[in-house]
Amino acid sequence: MAPTKLRALIAPRAPAPAGAAAPRYPSVEAAMTAIDLLPIPALLITWHQRRFTFESTNKPFRVAGLGTTPEQSTLIADIGPRIAAFIEGESLREDFTWEVGDAVDRRHYRVTLARVIKNPFGRCFVTLVDETGERRTERNLRREMMTDSLTGLSNRAGFSDRLEGLLAVTANRPCYAVLVLDLDRFSRVNACLGSMAGDELLITVARRIKGALRAGDVLARTGGDEFGILVKLEDGPSDAEHVAKRIQGALATPFRLSDFEIRVSCSIGIAFGAAEVDDAEELIRHAQFAVKRSKTSGRAEAYQIQAFDIAREQFGMETALRRAIERGQMRLTYQPICDLATGQIVAFESLARWRDEHGHEYMPNDFIPVAEESGLIVPLGRWAIDEAARTLAAWDARLGEQSVAKLAVNLSAIQLQRDAIAPLLERAMSENGLAGSRFTLELTESALVTDPDRIAGIMQALKDVGATIAMDDFGTGYSNLAYLQRLPIDILKIDRSFVTGMLADRDKIAIVRAILSLAQALGMKTTAEGIETNELGQTLAALGCTYGQGYIYSRPLEAEAAYQLFCERRQPSTAAAAS
Repeated sequence: MAPTKLRALIAPRAPAPAGAAAPRYPSVEAAMTAIDLLPIPALLITWHQRRFTFESTNKPFRVAGLGTTPEQSTLIADIGPRIAAFIEGESLREDFTWEVGDAVDRRHYRVTLARVIKNPFGRCFVTLVDETGERRTERNLRREMMTDSLTGLSNRAGFSDRLEGLLAVTANRPCYAVLVLDLDRFSRVNACLGSMAGDELLITVARRIKGALRAGDVLARTGGDEFGILVKLEDGPSDAEHVAKRIQGALATPFRLSDFEIRVSCSIGIAFGAAEVDDAEELIRHAQFAVKRSKTSGRAEAYQIQAFDIAREQFGMETALRRAIERGQMRLTYQPICDLATGQIVAFESLARWRDEHGHEYMPNDFIPVAEESGLIVPLGRWAIDEAARTLAAWDARLGEQSVAKLAVNLSAIQLQRDAIAPLLERAMSENGLAGSRFTLELTESALVTDPDRIAGIMQALKDVGATIAMDDFGTGYSNLAYLQRLPIDILKIDRSFVTGMLADRDKIAIVRAILSLAQALGMKTTAEGIETNELGQTLAALGCTYGQGYIYSRPLEAEAAYQLFCERRQPSTAAAAS
């Protein structure tokens, strides 16, 4: 039967105009006939004197096992009050969902109530559309979307969804913690042994972690080599720490992969729930942030809001630093380096400084690490070399001759890896008419550790253009003496930590003596940093140190002040010797 004809049978026609005859309604017999023609469960029900009567049910309704009388019917037992309220109300139609049965055999219906005729017996037409298949399909698809296909664990979406449900109740939030576990050497295993071995490792790791957890803990694979764990804190925060220790113990035994036995360590970050944290993704991010600290410390680390705030500040500083470099807000200051034997200024170390448009001065110890981490050290380093070359050229122009002053420029390890330093320096020299001997390039020991052979090639290229090479902060890193012997280093700069307080510390004196002896044996000159008294400078000179740098000579100066200081301390004989 066509839907329009069926609606005509189960609903009254539109009200007649005023003064016309009363409207005619379709007969009950016609409605019963319509029910039998429907392919879905349907019945005609009456609510009279607070009792239900089944006037007619069709075959699909009876086959569905929903009962043939109101007393037997599951329908009446579950939604009878709602049907009664509908019949007693004024609505012509109502739709809602109904679930019947246990968890295994549960069926889902879309129930439609329609008024057949307004009469004292309160008849109602009920149809049921079985949506069980669609619901099961939807549930299965959702399960697939929320499950990691490799390990069978919940994936990131499923883990977040589970956590979101718990955090929806404010009282639950302090009772849970999220652990994020990151495998430290997984990428190496994947690259060397292949993706199949990597998958096997992940499956085995998941099993071991699962075995280390308590019954109520939830494990998920939230990334490639990352796992998330939802821990209920029954005895407080110590529960999360105990779980982390059990996981580390479970992974301590080597894994058997192909013909290898491989030990895979992990880094664990912990984020504790709090009443004010209602976002699951935020809590997971906190744990991931703590993982970074764990990679450095080698132990499980709990999230600290101060560290997160510092990271946010650094992101803000990165943005401001990028704009400062683009807008030319950076500048160089110059600290003199003096010959300890004569007291004459032989060079200036150029130091980057940054003052924003609001007059706030940023310390190099704050913005240089941000520049290195973000990659901004490359444009910053290029600018420093160009600015130093322009400064030297300007000083020569004012003196009317080529001065003997040199400028030292610091090079970052990251800058050495990512940029072509030698061609950059050569271009700056050419554009400003300077010789390579006017530049000293300072590298730290950490730059050598990254890739000694490649750095050695870069240093030789710098020597080929005439530059002087100095190793900065010597003694604080991990230099290999064999490499030190091979590298074309001209000057060793003794770190200020050995120089400051040296006169009152025999150990420091011994270290300084050793460095000076090493430099002499390798044919290198030396520069002592952090000299703050005349007595200290004289002692270093007596020990054989070549140059000195520190506040006793001058603090870092702006370009004009550095030029004036150089002119004041410049002797005529010096200029003659230079010519």
